[in-house]
Amino acid sequence: MNLFEMPNCLPDGEQTDVLLTGNTRIERILSSGQTSDWYDQSEDEWVCVLRGEGELEYEDGSTQRLRAGDTAYLPAHLRHRVSYTSVPCIWLCVFRPAESL
Repeated sequence: MNLFEMPNCLPDGEQTDVLLTGNTRIERILSSGQTSDWYDQSEDEWVCVLRGEGELEYEDGSTQRLRAGDTAYLPAHLRHRVSYTSVPCIWLCVFRPAESL
């Protein structure tokens, strides 16, 4: 698989490819203008935009614009949503069990 390849047509406008499963999960997400509902995940998540742009919105109303090469760390239960994606946008997402404090 080439992480940068985009199909000509995305099913339902977005596609998730699971690249690794187990204690750590890695996904490639292909977006084309989608937004999301609010997430309150039980896992920690690290995201990187490989191509295009995306924007994360947090519960406090702040936003974080991510361009190609930018990353964000989303600890478990940090309420957030995707408020914007360019056409196209390729995300690389790594999920792992929440850190024990």
